[in-house]
Amino acid sequence: MSEHEPGVGVDYDVADGIATITLNRPERGNSLTPAMQPVLRRLWGEIRGDPAIRVGLIEASGDRHFCTGFDVAETDSAEASSVFSDAPFVDAVHWSAYQNRVWKPVVVVVTGLCVGGGLHFVVDSDIVVASENAAFLDAHVNVGMVGALENIGLARRLPLGTALRMTLEGKDFRLPARRAYELGLVDELAATPAAARSRGREIAERIAKHSPQAVARSKRAVWESLDVGYHEALERGWRSIQEHWAHPDFEEGPRAFVEGREPRWNPDPLARRAGEEPLDD
Repeated sequence: MSEHEPGVGVDYDVADGIATITLNRPERGNSLTPAMQPVLRRLWGEIRGDPAIRVGLIEASGDRHFCTGFDVAETDSAEASSVFSDAPFVDAVHWSAYQNRVWKPVVVVVTGLCVGGGLHFVVDSDIVVASENAAFLDAHVNVGMVGALENIGLARRLPLGTALRMTLEGKDFRLPARRAYELGLVDELAATPAAARSRGREIAERIAKHSPQAVARSKRAVWESLDVGYHEALERGWRSIQEHWAHPDFEEGPRAFVEGREPRWNPDPLARRAGEEPLDD
């Protein structure tokens, strides 16, 4: 299934259990607009609720820019109120997988420059692949805006000093892809944009081979452990393990191994019933 949003700048494709979201405004540096957020929210909802989708993949058109952040030319547009909202965070911000409560794994491929709002997709993805020509910077303070959401994510994935330099120095501090890889913001580095896209898809395909339910629960256990102490995280993880014992994949995996065949995984039955939440809270 392929889908294109005319004039919005977001392409969407689903094949072989992988849903690919492509930022497609290369003439504007793949920058974000108010009209893109409801589209992304809907697409993340489809990824979250469709049991046939196992992995999300985020890419961008062209090799020069991954995403140059929010298009400041759109600040005074009629739709801008949907972005600059007085609503609580959970109701107002819906760019990334994490912000849309998607527990299926997400891989992002960064080719070219990633600025400001583009960092939403980086800090909230599970695996970050970048090409050597990629670079990361945050320019919120340059245009008189507060750098907070993406920057808090940076502080979880980078040394604090580096996250603060990106936040406070603005566009005067640029983090090259190789240095980002050395510091842990990037998980895999590829020589060219084409190689990065190929590698990102290969990683997504590897993940898609595994039990969708086990993968989603495993991801959630790790991400939610960041919000609590170690003991509580282990208690939550243990509960998730126990809950999974009733799922048919818990028996299918060992049986397939013993029989020397590929496992026949079962979609999460909760996703089929509810559509909105693949896992219980």
